[in-house]
Amino acid sequence: MAKLQVAIDLLTTKDALELAAKIAPYIDIIELGTPLIKNEGIAVVTAMKAAHPDKLVFADLKTMDAGELEADIAFKAGADLVTVLGAAGDATIAGAIKAGKAHGKGVVVDTIGVADRVKCAQEVIELGAEFVELHAGLDEQWTEGYSIQVLIDEAARAGVPVSVAGGVNITNVAAVIKAGAIVAVAGAAIYGAEDPAAAAKALREAIDAA
Repeated sequence: MAKLQVAIDLLTTKDALELAAKIAPYIDIIELGTPLIKNEGIAVVTAMKAAHPDKLVFADLKTMDAGELEADIAFKAGADLVTVLGAAGDATIAGAIKAGKAHGKGVVVDTIGVADRVKCAQEVIELGAEFVELHAGLDEQWTEGYSIQVLIDEAARAGVPVSVAGGVNITNVAAVIKAGAIVAVAGAAIYGAEDPAAAAKALREAIDAA
């Protein structure tokens, strides 16, 4: 069954915890966004895991160097999943994965800024990544002519476990799952909604139906 991941790009632990409490029944993975972790520090990971021990807590560190060290910090803080950038060297990715194995946790490779996301996905799965995030970042999504269809097509071609992040919403989430993504990552579609719980519930139902 495909999972629903919420990307929380709010900036305070308080706001993140309030949002998570509303949407928890409908989501599988709670992602603490890079700006949130930079603003609040790694303690936000510990706070979220304490509040939701039954959910996978995803620390979006976007590590580019010191892979083993940075992943270790997040895993010790309570993260279940940590991101390392696909644009980093293999040694950095392998280091993060080594830390993941030591803690019995997983590393997700984020393809933001990678030219050939499909090739990257196939290579890093060989290194032992849990899954690969086919990711168009916020700045890319705000670029004229951007379409999530690019990521959907890549998910269908990848042939390895991937998530899709880059404007997932109720109109395209079924296509994301049908393309083979094991995780759909929704950010603004949930945290920007007037009723985040209703938005998360609708996404959950669409994923399950797909």
